[in-house]
Amino acid sequence: MNAANRLTPYLFMAPAVIIMGIALLYPLGYMIYGSFRDWNPSQSIGESEFVGLKNYVTLFFDPAFRESLSVTLTFAFSVVVAELVIGVGLALLLDRNIRGMSILRTLFILPMMIAPVVVGLMWRYMYHPTVGTFNRTLKSLGLDSVDWLGQHALLSVIIADIWQWTPFIFILALAALQSLPRSALEAARIDGATQWQQIWHIKLPLMMPVLIVTALLRLIDAFKVLEVILVMTEGGPGLSTEIVALRISRTATEFRELGTAAAMSNYLLILLLFLTLAMFVFTRLQEARAGWIERQIQEEH
Repeated sequence: MNAANRLTPYLFMAPAVIIMGIALLYPLGYMIYGSFRDWNPSQSIGESEFVGLKNYVTLFFDPAFRESLSVTLTFAFSVVVAELVIGVGLALLLDRNIRGMSILRTLFILPMMIAPVVVGLMWRYMYHPTVGTFNRTLKSLGLDSVDWLGQHALLSVIIADIWQWTPFIFILALAALQSLPRSALEAARIDGATQWQQIWHIKLPLMMPVLIVTALLRLIDAFKVLEVILVMTEGGPGLSTEIVALRISRTATEFRELGTAAAMSNYLLILLLFLTLAMFVFTRLQEARAGWIERQIQEEH
């Protein structure tokens, strides 16, 4: 194959790559550039004053920003871990040929189809201190009401997110289960492995690469949750539910500090890049482990 033939596929791809590169890199570069300036909406970015790393240093020592970052990490890791456990558990439970199972699977994925604003309103009404479903149920059982969106605000938004996005984990985990090599599972049954042993030693290790990518997608999305929290608590009480995405929005719109908001976005971007890299390395290790398990089973049978 000569050089012209080797370059032909890349020439056909070039227009799309250039367009995608501009669409992705220009806004990112604009945000990075803006983060080094004292910029507000009343002026163009060229009219703003260059302040270097001032915005980053100010944020680094800002207790409110650190608190928002702590809330974000707590929220993101809590929902991802809970959704993984529940979603994978449901997938293992429903990976069976039972009458009506297709209808049940469809019902499980309905929450993720609802708009986030609607989800926020729905859960806000259910958490209402007097007429909400939860407190009315507690009163009917003779128990005291709970201040869901006050003292337990962060837990309340975590529960709402778990309800909405566990189906996402469920769908991908179920797809991963159904794509597992049947030869490996059949070999485990012949060797007398129990259901639990098959799950722990065969199914979960082979599913792990898919589950890691799924967890990464949910983790990135959890860092950007805005509508549900804004509708349910508006970041309160205090800063107890103010995640970084909400603080960025307020800094840009209410406080009119676009440069500071851009610096916050870059801090969040750096954190997500670090997490993505760590998950990528872990995925490679799990893929190697899954391949080793498959080879071991094939050699034994």
